[in-house]
Amino acid sequence: MDIKAVSLKLSQEDVVEMKVYAIEHVQLAMPPSGEESARSFYVDVLGLTEKPKPPSFAARGGVWFEQGDLKIHLGVEPDFRPAKKAHLALLVEGLDELIRRCEEAGAPVVWDEPLDGFRRAYVNDPFGNRIELMERV
Repeated sequence: MDIKAVSLKLSQEDVVEMKVYAIEHVQLAMPPSGEESARSFYVDVLGLTEKPKPPSFAARGGVWFEQGDLKIHLGVEPDFRPAKKAHLALLVEGLDELIRRCEEAGAPVVWDEPLDGFRRAYVNDPFGNRIELMERV
């Protein structure tokens, strides 16, 4: 699919205010029948809460998690391939404890250099999707 930039000359009357202001949720892919592995990681390790999917979505498989305004959806992809470079970055408190829990669960942790006032590490979910964990210093 090609996306081309279009240059338009609009008059003041043509301008309609709009803005993109937040991410409502993030969806990661997972292989078929991976729901229990997802729960073990996202609930037991990361401490998120599972949110029941609407019945029309539940039939597709996958699982949804939340914590406050954070929403992570995992959707089943039959020819699944993990996101190894693309990733989501989670703001966390208690990074050292979270890292300990990841390591105890068998999820290898890769520390990265600090970035603009954050300590950072990367971990993969059970399916190989890359997740950055960031804590303010």
